[in-house]
Amino acid sequence: MAYQDTHLTHGQARDVSANKVLRNTYGLLAMTLLFSAVTAGAAMAMGVERINILVFFIGAYGLMFLVHKTANSALGLLSTFAFTGFMGFTLGPILSAYLTLPNGASLIMTAMAMTGATFIGLSAVALITKKDFSFLGNFLMAGAIVLILAMVAALIFNIPTLSLAVSAGFVLFASAAILYQTSEIVHRSGETNYILATITLYVSIYNLFVSLLSLLGIMNSD
Repeated sequence: MAYQDTHLTHGQARDVSANKVLRNTYGLLAMTLLFSAVTAGAAMAMGVERINILVFFIGAYGLMFLVHKTANSALGLLSTFAFTGFMGFTLGPILSAYLTLPNGASLIMTAMAMTGATFIGLSAVALITKKDFSFLGNFLMAGAIVLILAMVAALIFNIPTLSLAVSAGFVLFASAAILYQTSEIVHRSGETNYILATITLYVSIYNLFVSLLSLLGIMNSD
């Protein structure tokens, strides 16, 4: 009986820890999304041109590396807002380009609504069913490599069909990442750092939104 009580205590402690990480993650995620919206609006107001792809990759991956290096220190939050602020700023010119279309505003709002609904739905699946989605880990690793190579090829050779496939692939990849990351927090101590969990979910939401916006634009033939 003593063993069972101890076992339950350990299980309860794990649940409390997971709930704490989830609360902190979703709280920080909400703040970073809001901050990104502010920096995107600032970029649009300033009339910033679309960021060079090389500058984007250097800035994005450099700041992401900084987040991972400082995640366990007091600088972690500052690095997180620096990264998400930069990502929002680079999103501004893209939104400005869509707003020049006759129905650009409706495309953006539709992409935002679809992104929000997808994130809430997938998070609910992971939290309510408590299914273990750790098996998606290998898929995500392989998928990331394939998508990056396909994205580079689409940029170099300017193949519209490949660009469409890349956008669709990123939608699936981002959806799987949301399920995997949420499951990692719920089921194991695989992710106890809410800063790293926030960054993973933020990148998934960012990719999901941009990819859905691209798909809507292509289907709209504008």
